[in-house]
Amino acid sequence: MIIDISHHQNPQNMNYDRLSEQVDFVIIRTQYGSSLIDRYYKIHHEEFRKRGVPTASYAWVRGRSIADMEKEATDFYNRTVDLAPTFWFLDVEEKSMNDMRSGVSAYVNKLKELGAHKVGIYIAHHLYKEFNLKLEEADAIWIPHYGINNGLPNSRPNYPCDIHQYTSVGKLAGYNGNLDLNRILSDKPLSYFTKDTKETDKNQPSTWASEAWIWAKNKGLMDGTRPKDPATREEIAVILKRFSEKLKS
Repeated sequence: MIIDISHHQNPQNMNYDRLSEQVDFVIIRTQYGSSLIDRYYKIHHEEFRKRGVPTASYAWVRGRSIADMEKEATDFYNRTVDLAPTFWFLDVEEKSMNDMRSGVSAYVNKLKELGAHKVGIYIAHHLYKEFNLKLEEADAIWIPHYGINNGLPNSRPNYPCDIHQYTSVGKLAGYNGNLDLNRILSDKPLSYFTKDTKETDKNQPSTWASEAWIWAKNKGLMDGTRPKDPATREEIAVILKRFSEKLKS
């Protein structure tokens, strides 16, 4: 079971012990645009993780220009990076600028440039065609489609997606209010969304460093392993010596 929550789910009303027995993954809102920061996002991350439930993050997108989108992405990253979410989702549910395709693309790319390893897009079903987002840039697609919205999965989105949000009135023991419930529809396993990105991507350089990493490897300055490990002073000495020898040759 996958749920997504925000400060509308007050921690005082949640029995995290009971909820954690029923959920496999929780996606937690960090912000609504840049100006509204979710009041309880850090508490939600902490409480579910204490109980062994992996957590991801999402942010409602409201940028009015490319610069706005990049600012929102930066705020989202800075407010969330210390929590090390397994996934970063953009929640795209309103037309905040004329060219949402370019705006959302700028948001995604800024997040990746900053160091977010896996970035997904939640796109409102009724806006899917109109916005025509560059979904190929995302690592996962998440779409809401409720059918008769009775708490059970009784519909499927008209568009391909990895995660289907199938109700906004779900009920689980441990919380008396409504919950958004989700299921995986694609062939991606749950572990794709929940596994620690540091472990998943430990053998891959970050997006912002990939070009330099490949260059250094091809030049023989680096051996091409352990891209995210810290370098010792002796390793730096070897790199400098190799670089010096390359300059002479």
